[in-house]
Amino acid sequence: MRQHFGYALLGASLGAIGLAGTAASAAEQITFVSQGGAYQQAQTVAILDPSAKKLGITINQDSIPDAWPAIKTQVGSGKPIWDVVDTPTGYCLRGGEQGLIEKLDFSKIPNAAAMPESYRSPYSVSYEFYSSVLAYSQKTFPKDAPNSWVDFWDVKKFPGRRALRNHPIATLEAALMADGVAPDKLYPLDVDRAFKKLEEIKPSITVWWTSGAQSAQLLNDGEVDMEMAWNGRVSAVAKEGAKVAFTYNQGILQSTSLCILKGAPNLDTAVKFLNEAVDPVHQANLPLNIDYGPGNPNAFQTNVIKPERAAQLPSEPANASKQALMSYAWWSSPAGEAAEKRWASFMQK
Repeated sequence: MRQHFGYALLGASLGAIGLAGTAASAAEQITFVSQGGAYQQAQTVAILDPSAKKLGITINQDSIPDAWPAIKTQVGSGKPIWDVVDTPTGYCLRGGEQGLIEKLDFSKIPNAAAMPESYRSPYSVSYEFYSSVLAYSQKTFPKDAPNSWVDFWDVKKFPGRRALRNHPIATLEAALMADGVAPDKLYPLDVDRAFKKLEEIKPSITVWWTSGAQSAQLLNDGEVDMEMAWNGRVSAVAKEGAKVAFTYNQGILQSTSLCILKGAPNLDTAVKFLNEAVDPVHQANLPLNIDYGPGNPNAFQTNVIKPERAAQLPSEPANASKQALMSYAWWSSPAGEAAEKRWASFMQK
């Protein structure tokens, strides 16, 4: 599931899978870790297999829903096993601050150096994007559907059952936008103001969901009329026939990133792989296999992604411009950690 910093468990663990590039050398290999399931299968086809072939390396794969505890344990042991991790961006930043993640030399990662600065950090490079969006039932709202967090909070104009994620990340941002804060003026978050606004809507929240699967089920079964949900979850149930839709307006654009464990056993190869993984063409292939946007915006200039497909993706420039870009730096700060701890007391009231 998308958890902690907002990521989704996309299926059962793949376990350790060896991928041999056609020109692989035993001396040139890395161990790559992701979240498993349909997501890891999609990136294998779109990015990992082509990268292994082009670089002539072997990419050994592992998967885990939450890499953070293992990162701490592996690096703490002084003998990490993993090299590159695809994980919520906040973990890369927090790991960098705690000496668990390698600082990146972007002179050796030209594909990442060409990306917007907001899409990378000294310890990470954006790998894929998803969005926390306002989704709704088209049966309940066949016309004049809610189109903003102000509408979500307006229970008189838009009556109906509502759901929000039981987690502060993205939820506090939505509350502030409902209170009139512009998407590009959210950070640093006014936490007091956000929780005050959440108190207003709390009596109208039917379900505080805890997994992406649950959020999809709520919409699919008609148990709620509108909710915050991840765009891929909504589009998935829509493809199955559910009369649901969502808007990117005031969505919260979130990412996972690639980062390299401190003391990675195959550091040089890991750096080469990281550069290849954000190659615009490889990145453009990802949304052909799953409903997530490329981390490298140059992917939209490759002509691999057709216009009609691009229009569906959260990181497509026009869609991205309607949204708030999640600040993982803020959520990794002491203020962000305090906001996470405060969430538990908010829910217990």
